[in-house]
Amino acid sequence: MNADRMAWIRERLSELDPVTLDVQDDSHRHAGHAGAAGGAGHFRLRIVSPRFAGLNRVARHRLVYDRLADLMPAHIHALALQALTPEEDSAPTS
Repeated sequence: MNADRMAWIRERLSELDPVTLDVQDDSHRHAGHAGAAGGAGHFRLRIVSPRFAGLNRVARHRLVYDRLADLMPAHIHALALQALTPEEDSAPTS
């Protein structure tokens, strides 16, 4: 079932024209957690999109959450999110 959820996430986020979209299912790490008891998943998401240029972190997260709103909380209980521009993704780390 989480494979379906991951496909739904990818489909909805395709509207943001991602250069990179990594979706990881971390639900197994939260077995027994109250939010997991209802069957909703825990996901880690890394998205790189030129649509994030000029936006702060909160605005970027809003773009993502707006597109996933219909999946929360029934299908997505928790989402760890990293949203970058292509320039930020290619910048050297120190």
